[in-house]
This record gives sequence, structure tokens and C-alpha cells, in this order.
Amino acid sequence: MARTLAVNSSEPEVEAINQAVRILKEGGVVVFPTTGLYGLAAKASDPQAVAEVFRIKGRPDDKPLLILVDSIDQVKPLVREVPESGRLLMEKLWPGGITLVFCASDLLPPSLLGGKKKIGIRMAAHPVARALVKGLGEPITGTSANLSGEPGAGDFGQLSQAVLDRTPLALDAGQLAGGAGSTVVDVTEDPPLILRQGAAPKEKIFNALKTVIQ
Repeated sequence: MARTLAVNSSEPEVEAINQAVRILKEGGVVVFPTTGLYGLAAKASDPQAVAEVFRIKGRPDDKPLLILVDSIDQVKPLVREVPESGRLLMEKLWPGGITLVFCASDLLPPSLLGGKKKIGIRMAAHPVARALVKGLGEPITGTSANLSGEPGAGDFGQLSQAVLDRTPLALDAGQLAGGAGSTVVDVTEDPPLILRQGAAPKEKIFNALKTVIQ
């Protein structure tokens, strides 16, 4: 069962972050707050840690996980290329409610990709999430902390007990801001393709690209 640590959303306590990072480095999974929902963080480069996220959620193996980074530079080794559209969207709209889909490099575990060849990447916007990525020094998984098929939780008290029972640590930031999930844009397509409309409106993406998108 998860040990719970209260954490300040605006200025996360150093000791809470350090404890979480230690678990991540050891291949463990941590419940953590994002802007809208609680998520499950694991070291994205560790196949066993990624497999544990799938086990906790009961997630089908063919459904990929998105990952969180804390800088644009951190993206480059994870992808085969950064198209011009991807560069523009990262520079103009990150951090924020937009996930970009790239062709994945061989550095990422196949299990993370759900058997596919692409990876969804978002720059962490929530201070706790960014502190975890920075402390670990590499990307973390950013999937929601819920059982597969069930709704995500925007309040710590709404988290599934089954999820908490399967994780060693949960960072409690109380009620989160909520709102729509991220807009997902596939920048491997030309023009870029919006796969899911979310927090970032189409018009904002259009303005960043100055081109026609589907």
C-alpha cells in the first residue's frame, strides 16, 4: 500500500521530491500530481518500471504511454527527428496542454510504445511533475493514476484504492486544477494531425505553426 506524503503544489518540499526520486531510480512507481489529474510516474527508460505501470493500471500491452520531459533538449535523444512543426510547437506552446507525437528512437523500451513506433511527449507543467523529472534527470511516464477504463482522479481522495495498494509512494497535493486533458498532435504528419482535441485549442496550434492543419 502506498505511503502518502503531502506535497505543496506551488513549491514542492525537497524531501518529498527526494523520496520520490529515490523510488523512481530504483525502478519503482510513484503517484504524483499533474495539472489536471494524478499520474503514475516511472523511469521511462526502464522496461521493468514501465511494465509495472501497465500492471498497476491493468492496461492492455498495445496501448502506449506518454512521457514527460522538463526541457526541449531532453526530447532530442528520444526521437528519430524533430520536424519543423514539432520545433515550433515546443518553442511556442510548451510547457502547456499539448502532447506531441514523434517517431521514437531506439533508446525507448518497446513496451512503452505499445508495439508502435511513435511516442507522445509533453513538457511537465506542474511544479511537482517538473521537480520529479529534474530530480531523476530523465523522462518519466505521465499516464493517469487509474485502473484502465476507469476515469482519472483530479482529487487525491478520488484515487482508486487498488492503484494506491500497488504503489509504494503517493504524493498528495489535494485538489488539482482539473480541466481538459492535453491536445495531442502528431508532428510526424505533414501537415501535423490533431489526434485529440484538448486543453490547447486548434486556433492556438494554427497560430504557432502558421500553416493549415487537419
